[in-house]
Amino acid sequence: MVCILGIEGSANKIGVGIVRDGEVLSNPRATFHAPPGEGFRPSETAQHHRQQILKILTKALADANIATPEKEIDAIAFTKGPGMGAPLQVVWHDSSALSTARWDLDVFPPPGVL
Repeated sequence: MVCILGIEGSANKIGVGIVRDGEVLSNPRATFHAPPGEGFRPSETAQHHRQQILKILTKALADANIATPEKEIDAIAFTKGPGMGAPLQVVWHDSSALSTARWDLDVFPPPGVL
């Protein structure tokens, strides 16, 4: 069985999905809402993503009943684009940190691809 954790954050929504053998185990998301009439500023959207990622990641793991991600997850995927640069950098950074520093997993696309 293959289990993949994916992180998406190309625009105003940050999400973490966990899929095992084609079955979606969890897919929590958090949405950044800009003040009416102002649109999305990349720096504010990126800050939102940084503030929400741990909560969303924790919820995704709990919803998927994954207690030891370093043993149960085979790889991490992330959105490399298209999208807003600053939020995409947050997703790349978090994916890379989890895959290399925390869980020693492969990350797709590889970190140098951005």
